Amino acid sequence: MVRRRSFLVEVFAGLNLAFLAVDIWVAHSVNEFGHWAEWIPFWFTLVGALALLANLVVSAPLRSGVRGFKEGAGLWVGVAVGALSILVGVAGLLFHLESDFFQVRTLRSLVYSAPFVAPLAFAGIGLLVLLNRTVPGGTREWGRWVLLLAWGGFVGNFVLSLVDHAQNGFFFATEWVPVIVAGVVVGWLILPVFWRVPAAYLRGAGVLLLVAGLVGVAGFVLHMAPVLTESEGTLWGRLVYGAPPFAPLLFTDLAVLAGLAVWDLSAKGWVSDPAR
Repeated sequence: MVRRRSFLVEVFAGLNLAFLAVDIWVAHSVNEFGHWAEWIPFWFTLVGALALLANLVVSAPLRSGVRGFKEGAGLWVGVAVGALSILVGVAGLLFHLESDFFQVRTLRSLVYSAPFVAPLAFAGIGLLVLLNRTVPGGTREWGRWVLLLAWGGFVGNFVLSLVDHAQNGFFFATEWVPVIVAGVVVGWLILPVFWRVPAAYLRGAGVLLLVAGLVGVAGFVLHMAPVLTESEGTLWGRLVYGAPPFAPLLFTDLAVLAGLAVWDLSAKGWVSDPAR
């Protein structure tokens, strides 16, 4: 079961990297890939995802696939993809900030420039892949590190939700929901990273992550509704220039990752009140 969770995290990383290609295509279509560097993350997601997922398929005959992807060539495939993903993420962060914020350092430039936190999704996936190669899956540290990365993702999601919805001054009251939920999740998940907590606390984390996952699905529906129902412009134009349709799904995505970590910590007895 421990090895299965490690395998699931690898699948999670590969699928997330693949899906980023879709998100990048939509996001960078706003300016029609106006700068050649905007193609780098797009092509990297395709090549990196293919490498990770192909590595899983090739290693499947080896010990049921749960260790083969961490050994031999599989180890170095993961290290290469992980390191390059971090590099692409940090470079993307700098490029997005350079777009406006570094030139005019104001709150307005931060809100209305390219979403500066978004490229860090690459760094998060890269760190996750490297973690899965360097920290033994049978240790409690593995689950705590995975939870820390998921927590960092929710911190970024909190910032993105706040900044993105500030663009229209939180016109709809529901736009506060993801900000509040992300804030609560950030506060809740940080404790098990460093300290043992009561088993009920971990169960509470599971319930909270379920709520966060549902918020992501609801946000996706709300973002997609105008794209499908409004008649102004073309469908592609509404998809590209409207509210980012896939952004809310980051809640669901991170809830799955954090859920794997909470499951792992619970299974390994990372609690302050062991069964009496």
